[in-house]
Amino acid sequence: MADCCIIGGGIVGLSIARELAGRGGRVRVLAREPRRDTASWAAAGILPPAPERPNAGPGDALTSWSDRLHRVWARELLDETGIDNGLRQCGGLHVGAGRAAHDRLAEEARGWHAAGAACEPLDAPALAEREPALADAVRRGVITAGYVLPDEVQIRPPRHLAALERSCQRRGVAITHDVTVREIVVESGRATAVVADTPSGHERIEADTWVLAAGAWSGALAEQLGLSIVTKPVRGQIALFSLPRPALRFVVNRGLDYLVPRDDGSLLVGSTIEDAGFDRSTRDDAIDRLARVARELLGPVGLDRPSLAWAGLRPGSADGLPFIGRSPACANAFVATGHFRAGLHQSTGTAVLVADLVSGNDPALDVTPFDPARPAPAGGHDHVAAFVARAAAEA
Repeated sequence: MADCCIIGGGIVGLSIARELAGRGGRVRVLAREPRRDTASWAAAGILPPAPERPNAGPGDALTSWSDRLHRVWARELLDETGIDNGLRQCGGLHVGAGRAAHDRLAEEARGWHAAGAACEPLDAPALAEREPALADAVRRGVITAGYVLPDEVQIRPPRHLAALERSCQRRGVAITHDVTVREIVVESGRATAVVADTPSGHERIEADTWVLAAGAWSGALAEQLGLSIVTKPVRGQIALFSLPRPALRFVVNRGLDYLVPRDDGSLLVGSTIEDAGFDRSTRDDAIDRLARVARELLGPVGLDRPSLAWAGLRPGSADGLPFIGRSPACANAFVATGHFRAGLHQSTGTAVLVADLVSGNDPALDVTPFDPARPAPAGGHDHVAAFVARAAAEA
């Protein structure tokens, strides 16, 4: 029987498993699907600057701490597994055209300066000089202004997940894929077991401690732990183009659209933000729009049809903060979910926080704002719905 069983094999679940196993715990992971089908695998891997600042809100504080941990974990994972997760400080260009875009970019730049991030406003000629691949878009008026964030980072999520899984296995974590948890058994205020469909059949699995980190699927299972949380699935579709050489020096962001160049010449173009339920399929009209975005910014350069396209389901919360903490109804059950678009970035800090809580240590950050039993935001505010509406307007 495991000391801790984690329900969920995405980046948050595997990160928690790795951290707990590194502290000597016997850990088991129940993964709903292969890592290729997780929201984490589907992510583009953009990590915006996250400077440390004393007045940061809870979400920003978690991101900043996690950002620093990512640098440490990348080195450790390479040493442990031989897998380079692709963490690179490539810088990011944020661009636009027209008065509304100019105003938005100027406001964003002021916000980055206020947060302590390096940020350099650029006019159109400076943009073309900094990123020659955008010179034609500047000439055509598709881009007229922007700014550069030199500290923006990219990571390759499939490699990071592969490194996490191999590290977990080297640390003795038992990982079972293709598991559907049907019931969490709660007795006398403790979670004692789960009933699940596994590759071996219908099983009852026991553990001393439980962590629910099942992404968008967490909400229904959390009810069995006495929690009412929303982990709304938000679909993001991405297209991958295979080019003969890298097309860009920087990650390029235009509103909610982005281009992410890889060292091998491939180019990621994303992403949609859609309220589509648990539908993880891709749609031709969405992928065609992403291809048009790439052609608008780069010209043709082999961008007729993507070589691959996929979608992931991000788990969103109404107030924009993840759920991290203990279930008030079950003393031995914890939750880590609802990270929406920041799951990859916040995964390292989340792992350490949960491991501290499970181990009975004082966490490095105040987890009160992430309490899974916190009330819903007042006034009907819905962080996810606002993002979905903005994405629909920009599309």
